[in-house]
Amino acid sequence: MRKLMVSCVLCLLVNAALNAQAYEGKIEFDKKKQAAFVIELPYPPEAVANAFVQRMDKLGYRGREEKGLFNKDRGFRIYRNAYITAISDKKFDYIINVERKSRKEKDEAVLYLLVMDNDQNAISNFDAADMRRAKDFLNGLLPDVEAANLELEIRAQEEVVAKAEKKLRNLHDNKQEMEEKIRKLQKDIEDNVKDQEETRKDIENQKNILESLKLKRKG
Repeated sequence: MRKLMVSCVLCLLVNAALNAQAYEGKIEFDKKKQAAFVIELPYPPEAVANAFVQRMDKLGYRGREEKGLFNKDRGFRIYRNAYITAISDKKFDYIINVERKSRKEKDEAVLYLLVMDNDQNAISNFDAADMRRAKDFLNGLLPDVEAANLELEIRAQEEVVAKAEKKLRNLHDNKQEMEEKIRKLQKDIEDNVKDQEETRKDIENQKNILESLKLKRKG
């Protein structure tokens, strides 16, 4: 059974690796269609984006994300004058965009990588070796994406655990509050019983006084 499970996991990893092969495509950026390297990965967009950002962090580059409500390039992350020696020994502007593959496939992502030189798309000047290296670079992201996705799953599970622990603390606090209310209620009941007994005795005394007074009537 254990060997079967290991084999299944290996098959899934192999299938993911086979499916995650970079290719050439296009994406709109800077108000025009741009040539780009594309790779589809069976992981959520956040995991894919995190993996690329972490890879660039290791190379010493921090990108700038395009923002703004009316910015058509919102979501693109730009790395200016960056060396990715696995692709080229020249400096380029590397620009990425990670999107959900489709509305239904929310746990699958498409990563677009643009290579710009002085605001001009540089991919058209790539030779066959450059093209292969760029695709290999994207293909090599899979282990990073798997690790980034695992971290997201761990973080999500930590939140589940923290939420459950918070619920337990609240239940414990509520129990203590209810027990305190019960203790107070029990004391109130005891005090009430005591007051009733004292009131009955007082009523008897007052009745006796009343009878004594009535006996004093004349005629």
